[in-house]
Amino acid sequence: MTVKIIADSACDLSTEDYQTYGIEMVPLTVQLNQEEYQDGITISPKKIYDAMRDGASPKTAQVSPQAFKDIFEKHAAAGNPVIYLAFSSALSGTYQGAKLMEQEVKEDYPDFELHVLDTKCASLGYGLVVLHAAELAQSGASAEEILQAAQHDYKHMEHIFTVDDLEYLYRGGRVSKTAAFVGTLLKVKPLLHMEDGKLIPLEKIRGSKKVFKRMIEIMEERGANLENQRIAISHGDALETAEHIAQMIREKWDVKEIKIGMVGAVIGAHAGPGTIALFFLND
Repeated sequence: MTVKIIADSACDLSTEDYQTYGIEMVPLTVQLNQEEYQDGITISPKKIYDAMRDGASPKTAQVSPQAFKDIFEKHAAAGNPVIYLAFSSALSGTYQGAKLMEQEVKEDYPDFELHVLDTKCASLGYGLVVLHAAELAQSGASAEEILQAAQHDYKHMEHIFTVDDLEYLYRGGRVSKTAAFVGTLLKVKPLLHMEDGKLIPLEKIRGSKKVFKRMIEIMEERGANLENQRIAISHGDALETAEHIAQMIREKWDVKEIKIGMVGAVIGAHAGPGTIALFFLND
């Protein structure tokens, strides 16, 4: 039996990716102007960014445990082995909800092979982990082989990113009001990364050009075997900037693939328009 790969919408993969690689996507919820939407299904990231530019403060909610129960029971009844790779548990309660339902469903289906894994990743960093797992599943790899590869990938996945306006991170409770005010005043660009699934400030840099140059420097310092990797760049409705960074990477390394995608509505609701994130594996 082919292992079924499930991911949630915070992996920021495209509809085409889900179809090509046979990935089942579970959407998180976005609330905008008193309306509820399903991330990646009933709302586009562009709509979120435009609303934020107009002063809206969208909210997000995790996948409901019931949604996981329904999906898990469907596969249990069909006898499919399943691996659900989850958005970082430090940023969302989605993983915990899935773990809860895993126990419930296994009580009714004791032979059901289900693995729920906290990737400790977000956006296309998480997406790269999911893509690799799905490729292995399609090639007939066992659940054990896929789990080993996914664990290796998420433990070594770098997330190096910057936001255009600290105000959005402040609204989401990620930075203090003083830091946001001073940063915006001085045109300071924060550089952040992920540690154990949490957002951690790395450096403060003045000016966009310098911050993008520094992102490439960090990639050089931390990256392992970059030429043979699939690199990813996600952006908050800033495609031109993402393509510029991709060009900077290609000038330095002969990488086999650079995947560019928009930061989805859920993560975008916290990071805001103009966000740029770079993902690659370290050693």
